[in-house]
Formats: sequence, C-alpha cells, structure tokens
Amino acid sequence: MAKSIIYITRDIERALGMDPNQQYHIVCNKCAYSESIKTKFPEFVTLIDSSTTTSATTPANTKPMGTSELIVNFTKQYKEKNDLQKKSDLLVFKNTSRVEASAVENSWHLINPKSSLGETIETKISQVEWLGDLGKKYLPQNLILQTKQLVWTKTPFILQWDHGHTGGGTVLINSEAELQKIKVKFPERMTRRTEYIRGPSFTVNVVVAPHKILVGNISYQITGTLPFTDNMFATVGNDWGLTHSLLNEEEIEYIHEMAQNIGKKMNISGWRGLFGIDVIRDDDKNEIKLIEINARQPASTTYESRLQLYNRSQGVKGITLFEAHLKALQGEDTEEELILINDGAQILQRITNKLWSISAEKIAKLESTGYTTISYVNTMHNEDLLRIQSPFGIMETHDRFNKRGKEILDMLTQ
Repeated sequence: MAKSIIYITRDIERALGMDPNQQYHIVCNKCAYSESIKTKFPEFVTLIDSSTTTSATTPANTKPMGTSELIVNFTKQYKEKNDLQKKSDLLVFKNTSRVEASAVENSWHLINPKSSLGETIETKISQVEWLGDLGKKYLPQNLILQTKQLVWTKTPFILQWDHGHTGGGTVLINSEAELQKIKVKFPERMTRRTEYIRGPSFTVNVVVAPHKILVGNISYQITGTLPFTDNMFATVGNDWGLTHSLLNEEEIEYIHEMAQNIGKKMNISGWRGLFGIDVIRDDDKNEIKLIEINARQPASTTYESRLQLYNRSQGVKGITLFEAHLKALQGEDTEEELILINDGAQILQRITNKLWSISAEKIAKLESTGYTTISYVNTMHNEDLLRIQSPFGIMETHDRFNKRGKEILDMLTQ
C-alpha cells in the first residue's frame, strides 16, 4: 500500500488539484486563502505562520516562507511524531537542490524527480543537447553561442538565457541597437538565439507514469496581455474552450505526438509525474513548434484537475491529471485515461510596475458575478497577485477576449 503524501508548498493553490484527505495532507504558509481551505479540511491542512516562526534564513515578520523553510519548520512542529516520515512521502511543487538538501536533513523521502534532471530538461541551453533529434524536429531554428558572438541580421529574433521564469529569461531583439546594449552588458554569457515566431501559443500538461504517458487537455495560452502583466512573454492564463477553434485535428494530433515523444524520453531519463510543454503555431509557415518544457508540475494543473473533477461529477469517466501525478510519483500506473474537458478558463493578474494590490471590493464583485478568485501574498514584480477562474471560456479568439473576458477586464480596471 502506498504511503500517505504530504504536499509542502509556498502557495496552497498549487496543491489543490484534489481535496486534502487522510492520505493527502497539505502544509503551507498561513494567509487568508489558506485559512479558508483549512476551515473546510481542518484535520488535513497545516498552516505555518511566518510572522511568528523564525529560522536561520527566515527572521520573524517577513514574507511567506519558501519550500525548504516550510520543511524545516513543519518538521520541528511535529518532531514529537517521530514516525511521521516513515508513514508519509514528501511532495513539493518544484524540486530544487536546496529543497532536496532540506528533505535529507529532516529525514523525508522526497518523491519529486531529481532536481538535476529537471534542470537539464528545463534550462534553455542544456535542453537542446538533451532533446537531441527531438529538438531538431520540434524546436524552432536556434543557435547556442556567447552573447558577444551574436550578429544582427535585420530580422527580429528571440534571445533566451539559460534560466528564466514566466518569461523573465526571454528577450525580443528588434534592432541592432538593442542587441548592442545586451552584448556590452553580458558579453560572455551563453545564450540561445531562436527565430521569432508569430502566432497563438498553447499548453498541454503531461504525466509520465512508469509504463504509460498520459497527455492532458490542450489549452490556449494567454500570454503578455495588458494589464495582467507588463512582460510580453509572461503567461497569464489558459482557455480550454478555444483550442478546437484555433487548431485543426491534424495540429492537435501533432501536439499529442510531440508530448508523447518528449514524455517517453523523460521516462527513459528517470522522470516521473507531471511536466508541461508550451507550443506555438507559426502562422507564417503553418507549423507547430516547441517553445518550452516545464519540468515540474505546471501552474495550470490545479484548475485543469478541478475542471476534470466537475466533468466526473457529470458522469465522465477517467482520472484527473493530479490523481495520475500522485500515482506516478509513487511508482504506480493507471489503466484509466485522463478525463476530457473542452471548456473553462483562468486568468492571472500579476504584479506590474503600476499594480501591486487589488481592492477587496473588486474581488467581491468578481465573486458575486460567478468567478472564483484566489489571492496571493507575493510582493515581487511579475509574481502572482490574483487568479480568476471561470467554468466557461473567456477568449473569443487569439489575443481577443469574449464577453466574459471583457467583463473581468472591466471589473479589474474600473
């Protein structure tokens, strides 16, 4: 019998792909939203209050703790239950070397894939070598070289640093002057130069089980949309209702094949559980290209799983992404297929240079209109501020909101 799972996470929303229960416990920072979840599941949610808890790296009265600090403080809090680690596996949203060290030091069995493997697959430069022939097939044309070696060819291109988050490591070069500034600032830094593609982008979440690759539901990716972000490459949402309007069946099949092939290669490398790919349709060449691999649980997993749970309640058979993720991480396969969904959307207001908070009145108005909202306590530029979820799509077409999307926009900007 599989052990119970303790999911330790900075933001509780990441862990809510299923309800907390006897076999699935959540540990996270204390905030208004996590307190509301604990009220519903008091026995299966543990909140750590960073304003009263201190550690060597987290003084009192500071921002919410990161995952490694939460591991330390949760272990101290429950040290009298010295058999807890024997009965439970530890799960985190994104594994890092720091998280791994914290798990080892506190005697936890961490079931996430190795952080070094995730790093190899996800980072822009090592990814090309790791993908090998799959990279030649799926990636846009690219070159890896030092910044000082870049040459302006009178055509805009994408420059990607090895590390980046939510678009932070991606730069569009539009002119020789822009390129020269970067060459002067980072002459020795290695970079990936990629052709600039215009067209809609899509996300698909995938589970690598021991003997099976389960491909989730393709969603249209809402990217760089004002005023939700001021970073043109930052993802701000997903719309599962728009996919079949923008992609034909042949394109959908091609994305599924790409996800399967990348998933099989990850399986061979030792990966288990969730990962995600972002793809873009090149409207000039009428091709689908891979733009990113997220070697971790993608941020859209939670809501996709919630939409799947709703469809199950309506009689649709199958397993959710999150359920398959937990099984795969504990070495289990599943005979069930993932539950299909074809509607629903979420959009995320990020912290921008002009926006740091959203009033309680605006949030209340969104909720009274039928939208679900999740507030975050982040403070850094481009971090999550408010997640807004709808059981129905919010996009009319690529880069254009429908009536519901415009309604959300109006309520946020009034």
